[in-house]
Amino acid sequence: MKQFEPLQQRINNFLAKQLTTSSKSDSRLKEAMAYSLLSGGKRVRPLLVYATSESVGVDITTADYMSAAIEMIHAYSLIHDDLPAMDNDELRRGQPTNHIAFDEPTAILAGDALQSLAFETLCLTPEPPELIVKAVKVLAQASGLAGMAGGQSLDLISEHQSTDIEQLQNIHAAKTGAILKSCVTLPLVFSLNTSTTDKENLILFAEHLGIAFQIVDDILDVTQDTETLGKPAHSDTKNNKSTYPELLGLTGAEEKASFHIKEATGLLDTISGNTDQLKAVTDLIINRNH
Repeated sequence: MKQFEPLQQRINNFLAKQLTTSSKSDSRLKEAMAYSLLSGGKRVRPLLVYATSESVGVDITTADYMSAAIEMIHAYSLIHDDLPAMDNDELRRGQPTNHIAFDEPTAILAGDALQSLAFETLCLTPEPPELIVKAVKVLAQASGLAGMAGGQSLDLISEHQSTDIEQLQNIHAAKTGAILKSCVTLPLVFSLNTSTTDKENLILFAEHLGIAFQIVDDILDVTQDTETLGKPAHSDTKNNKSTYPELLGLTGAEEKASFHIKEATGLLDTISGNTDQLKAVTDLIINRNH
């Protein structure tokens, strides 16, 4: 983890700056936004943006804006995911969830405002306007009906119902995988010299990584305790959600995760740019314990 601390500090500082400059006045809403956005975490999504940007020659300053926008979308999704109408969780990263620390209406508005701030931030990227428009479209699609929001809807519908492995993979490809994939596809928007083959292989890498990420998440939910996770353990079971361990068994889920990890890392070996940092971030994501 120590090797990532400079980048984690960099994105933390950048996020704080963007939130401060978004409105000159302080408010309860702004405090609620900061509570979730600046609460720490591993920042794996920004790290994935920085690592991809390095491998395809995108400037780190441009990566700051992409990283911040994606992390704002992620923070908003966690606030809404924890709401009583969704997963009804009271603990996130070892702290009370947003609607517990503040109140439900404030939490809803904090999520809404973070989503808006994400696109405002992405629009400020110091790149040509025509590329920014493309980047906005990529993030919007990853966040909306065909991505995270649509996946969350499918996830809610699937509760208390029998789900097969193909359906489960489709749910999580949208709910979790789409935003994770955008950490790779957004830098590709600003990378004008990357070959088509490298772009295609990086996108495939992101897809395999997204599947592995969710399988590991499901495994941690049933193998770790609440204190380690920083959120309620066995929450998927509580909410009657289908998971990879439930459908495949713990050993089967671990084997499936290993397959997708092997596929993802193998694809990185085909990329012409420097993928050392991408491999390190992949290792961090897969070997996390919470």
